[in-house]
Amino acid sequence: MIPAIGMGTYRLKGQEVIDAVTSALKLGYRHIDTAQVYGNEAEVGQAIKQSGVPREEIFLTTKVWTDRFKHDDLLKSLEESLGKLGTDYVDLALIHWPSPNDEVDMAEYIGALNEAREKGLTKNIGVSNFTNVQLDRALALPGGDNIITNQVEVHPFLANRKVVDHCESKGIKVTGYMPLAVGKVMEDETLKAIAEEYDVTPAQIALAWVYSRNVVVIPSSTKPDHQKANLEAIKLSLSADAMMRIDGLDRGERIANPDFAPQWDE
Repeated sequence: MIPAIGMGTYRLKGQEVIDAVTSALKLGYRHIDTAQVYGNEAEVGQAIKQSGVPREEIFLTTKVWTDRFKHDDLLKSLEESLGKLGTDYVDLALIHWPSPNDEVDMAEYIGALNEAREKGLTKNIGVSNFTNVQLDRALALPGGDNIITNQVEVHPFLANRKVVDHCESKGIKVTGYMPLAVGKVMEDETLKAIAEEYDVTPAQIALAWVYSRNVVVIPSSTKPDHQKANLEAIKLSLSADAMMRIDGLDRGERIANPDFAPQWDE
């Protein structure tokens, strides 16, 4: 249901994000990922509108920030997001992080998110940065049975195996953000060596590894040639030996770890 590869827009602003989304859609991307807190929904919407690609062909994701979790405010925040994005609906609305210190009861914001789905503001709902315990709690709540994904950090230095395996056992798709570890994969000797064997880039090897684990990848790139290479990466078939060597790079290196993050599954 969720396209296997998407264009991430984290940290991209203004004209840069317009150009990046425009280029991605031109190259064939049909999955665009944004969030309220990125401050770029209007620009993402502008790029989609100008692209000429029919809206129904694009899988568009946004995420609700933690200060909008109260029932009425969550619904209002999604209506505001739709206004900025210039669309009647998103394909996927996510809870961006679990409520810090459970300030807002999970039942309230999962219920409100499901209500947004029932109202047609979003076609699907999901969560992001949820631990296994939190995911189980969410799935058991009214409306939680409609959750289709948990978007978490996944790259060769943070395999996040416990979460990926647990989600899979529950029939929940994992969407992996920061699959290139903010560029760090390009400097790794093992990835460089494997890339040489396959005559591709270390970034392509990292993406192929994430994808081969049945995880949706959403790399963020502003350069058309990199975007094209990212698209091609998921066509790569890595050998069992290459997969094993990359598996060995896992060192629990977490990049997205704000002070309000939950107690991670390690």
